[in-house]
Amino acid sequence: MPRAPLTLILLLAATLLAACATRSVDVRPEPGSPAEFAAWDCARIDDELDAVQQRAAEAAYAVDERSGNNIVAMGIGLAVFWPALLAMRPEGPEAQQLAQFKGRYEALVAAARGKGCPPPGIELSPDRAAGLPVALGERLVYEVRLGTRGKLTESGLRLVALRRDQIEFRAEPASRTAPAEVWQQDLAGNLSKVPAGELYWPRLLRRDLALGQVVGGEMLIAGDDLAGARVRGQVVAVGPQRVAERSFDVALVELYGDALREDRSTRLDGVMVVDRASGVLLRLDLRSAQPGFTLQRRLVRIEGLR
Repeated sequence: MPRAPLTLILLLAATLLAACATRSVDVRPEPGSPAEFAAWDCARIDDELDAVQQRAAEAAYAVDERSGNNIVAMGIGLAVFWPALLAMRPEGPEAQQLAQFKGRYEALVAAARGKGCPPPGIELSPDRAAGLPVALGERLVYEVRLGTRGKLTESGLRLVALRRDQIEFRAEPASRTAPAEVWQQDLAGNLSKVPAGELYWPRLLRRDLALGQVVGGEMLIAGDDLAGARVRGQVVAVGPQRVAERSFDVALVELYGDALREDRSTRLDGVMVVDRASGVLLRLDLRSAQPGFTLQRRLVRIEGLR
């Protein structure tokens, strides 16, 4: 189905669902106490603010996945807009959960104000950055095969930014005059920006993936509005693993779903392996009869700092 009609359908669904949604003024935050965080320093409070907002966005998106209206697929980052988030939730456990998150968020803000904490910067704190298995300036080298009989090639991504909600890579340009291509992901491993023609998944994974957890979302091809896939997955293994001579805390996710192009649909299955601390992709194997959704991408080495 072309993307424009699909967007109209989603907007219509959102409008219809709004009739039975709980208004933001009716969802009161469950009180939290700033005293709970009295012993915390500013860096720890900032980290918990990030975590609470991330969990709230994921809870809202989980409802969208079940209802199919895709309300929050508008790019929620760390600074979530709480009134809209609360207003768009159906009545029930999710509204209560979001109220709890909102109460904790407000208590954290009050604790930070009481300690005179400065506004958090956009960069990842040095302590959190030091706990990741990859570092600024390192080059991640992948073996890539497109299609079932495609040639095996190498592709390198240089890690150029570690932010509180995002990691940014730069791919080597095809020539000296070509601009470096940007890849951006969140710390769960969802890709939000990739070069044209590359596969990405903006809202598939969650932070702190656990054994048995079920995830769901879309896989899309950048620049191709006619192609997409609805994907579900389940975490079938977690734990330490050594990849490219580096230790990672991995989650292995089995994937299945349907790849679409206009009105044609084919099955899709595969496996994805990501690092749970950074979201860095370690392996992706996809199979489908739909062009663009059959590929292998595996991390083979990490080159040191320049």
